[in-house]
Amino acid sequence: MGTTTPPRTLAEALRARGDESLAGLLRARPDLLTPVPNDITQLATRAGTRASVVRALEHLDRFALQTAEALAVAPDPAPYDTLLSLLTGDGLDDGEQRDDADAAITAALPGALATLREQAIVWGGDDRLRLVRTARELLAPSPQHPSPTGLGPTVAEATAGMSPGRIQEILAATGLPATHDPVSAVAALSALFTDRTRMAELLDTAPVEALSVLDRLVWGPPYGEVTPNPTPPVKWLRDRGLLLPVSTRTVVLPREAALHLRAGRAHRVPEPVPPAVAAAAARDPQAVDGAAAGQAFTALSTVEELLKLWNGGGPAILRAGGLSVRELKRAANALDVSETVAAFWIELAYGAGLLATDGESDERYAPTPASDEWLDLSAEDRWTHLATAWLAATRTPGLIGGQDAKGRALSALGPELDRSAAPDVRRRVLALFAELPPGTAPDAETLLRRLRWERPLRGGTTPAATGPGSASTEGTDLRSRLALWTLNEAELLGITGRGALSSQARALLDEGPAAAAARLAPLIPEPLDHVLLQADLTAVAPGPLERPLAETLSVLADVESKGGATVYRFTPGSVRRALDAGQAAADLHAFLAAHSRTPVPQPLSYLIDDVARRHGHLRIGSASAYVRCDDEAVLNEILADRRSTGLRLRRLAPTVLASQSDPGSLLEALRDMGYAPAAESAEGDVLITRAGARRTPPRTPPAPVPEGPPVPDATLLGAAVRAIRAGDTAATVVRKETSEDASSTTTPSGSLPRTTPAETLATVQAAAMTGSAVWIGYVNADGAASQRVIAPVRVEGGFVTAYDHTADEVRTYPLHRITGVAELAEDGR
Repeated sequence: MGTTTPPRTLAEALRARGDESLAGLLRARPDLLTPVPNDITQLATRAGTRASVVRALEHLDRFALQTAEALAVAPDPAPYDTLLSLLTGDGLDDGEQRDDADAAITAALPGALATLREQAIVWGGDDRLRLVRTARELLAPSPQHPSPTGLGPTVAEATAGMSPGRIQEILAATGLPATHDPVSAVAALSALFTDRTRMAELLDTAPVEALSVLDRLVWGPPYGEVTPNPTPPVKWLRDRGLLLPVSTRTVVLPREAALHLRAGRAHRVPEPVPPAVAAAAARDPQAVDGAAAGQAFTALSTVEELLKLWNGGGPAILRAGGLSVRELKRAANALDVSETVAAFWIELAYGAGLLATDGESDERYAPTPASDEWLDLSAEDRWTHLATAWLAATRTPGLIGGQDAKGRALSALGPELDRSAAPDVRRRVLALFAELPPGTAPDAETLLRRLRWERPLRGGTTPAATGPGSASTEGTDLRSRLALWTLNEAELLGITGRGALSSQARALLDEGPAAAAARLAPLIPEPLDHVLLQADLTAVAPGPLERPLAETLSVLADVESKGGATVYRFTPGSVRRALDAGQAAADLHAFLAAHSRTPVPQPLSYLIDDVARRHGHLRIGSASAYVRCDDEAVLNEILADRRSTGLRLRRLAPTVLASQSDPGSLLEALRDMGYAPAAESAEGDVLITRAGARRTPPRTPPAPVPEGPPVPDATLLGAAVRAIRAGDTAATVVRKETSEDASSTTTPSGSLPRTTPAETLATVQAAAMTGSAVWIGYVNADGAASQRVIAPVRVEGGFVTAYDHTADEVRTYPLHRITGVAELAEDGR
């Protein structure tokens, strides 16, 4: 521990640590660093608070937690050998298998203790191990919160409220000599239960039914209910103190008796070694990479299709935020996936900054300007952008469709989907994948078992509630659910292929996006610059198309089927859509001739010419709305059609009809009647409708919700340790006697020094001349008082400029705010 005298408090133990050890504590528990503690005492106090201890316990692995649990039921303080015996047992029931387990525990215990010491959960030397009081309160047994070990209270704790007469009766029943001292009586009973030989003799006289009762209580919970007239076996146990009363109807098996029945072990199954992740299947690594690359390409195509679907303005936002169930179903149908998978793609695009809200009064979702930049990237760079965003995202699509703590449904893009543990679980799952040989798919059950071993308290068993969205508020094992969702999402995204981690994903985790893109590039098919036109008014794209070709073709034709090859169908509506976008019939003919490897079928040419001939023959403008046409017969035909009755048309001139409907409604109504009208501006020019022109203002992707404070870097840790050391020097410094001191030659700094202004000025001037340090009391502008050790450099104009050892920097202090000053004792400098 660095000192010859054992530390009496956690603060003393921390004060004896080196700087590297203190930095390790702050790195393991970054919540202690916000704000930076003033000194070691404040650091120790903060390390013992309930919230901080709970957070630290949540990050322990199972064996470190079992070690802390064993210390919680051990005497305080406990020597190392006592702790070891609680984990291995007393050795009286050992066999060959037990010997192997004990050897593993003996080998792992120093590492577990080192972890607990580093995180200031345990302090003291091996001869006096102490568990932080808050951790003992959380892990020690009580009727409201049984110990995780399943052990009950000690004999002394269970008999605290028992009458002396009842204790004498128990002593008499067990054959122990009577004593009038209650403390001696309890000690005698405890000694009996901890004596292997005498305890075995006592249990040999027990009825078989009484031993069965003990078997049900020995591994916990140790509490049981009894009737006013208990059965003979229970009465036998109660008379001999093997069951002690907690209330009129509740009894408990005392800890000493339970440990005897357990052969001295605090845990039924100690787990010193992490369970191995088993392999479910071994596959060819090249086949894995190929399958993952194919799925990566599908992921890119799906996200592109989603952006295209919401290109002209997506669905409206619910009042409570998020996407309605109906809009989610509509997106799922358009993407030809299930609603669960559609929710994943929507959340992924949102998390990658490709989708956002437009901020209009009628707020809707739409692609962001960043989506256009993303579409211009190469396929491999687009994939690494999505994969990187997925790894860091705290939004959890798997929760969609469930309910929050208030029973409200969780919707896609809603506000309650952040789970701060998600990034850590994703990376840990993929790290366990990476530990297996290339091409090996892990067994899901063993993978979950390993995760539970690494963070056993993150599944809702934490003994104190944490923040919203934490594991303890989910009601189930959140980390396991996150892991299962990670397996599915990694396969959808192409991180894994056929259940195994791909080489491009390994490169992403180990080397970064550039290396992953280089691995993926040869596996992504090259985009094509042609299609195959067929006589049935379809076009077949035998692979991915170049972006300009794909965009133009998606306007000119409708996607009929997707897969290895995409089939597009030309319809009058799709051709009219291209004409509305500003294309002429000649442009469409030239486009198809340039990009088709087969001759342009005659039916397709006729279709384009026929739609183009009628397109714009009718013109729609705003009167409220009007229809004009050079052919009076066409207008007569419209007026005679019963379907136009609702439009309330009337003739203004031989070639003009007026309507009470707005231009958009009139345009759609006439198209539904089989006409091909075109909209025009107030100047009479045809309005061209550009496909997919709606974008949100520039938006940043949603920031992940961190799981507690971030881990500080080395620079911040070094500065924090220096500040804490300096503050501790100021708080524990010894100053020389002043005229106001009483009898001692040195006085600890329990309060601020008090000197007159003249004495203050004279002392700091003398210190500036001699270059010595002094101890001051200082009150800032907010009235907060503090103690500081400073080395004055200059005193002038009512201010003292000095190097502040507490803050580790040069500062200037107004002299009128210094309450007093004292020189440091020789051993305090």
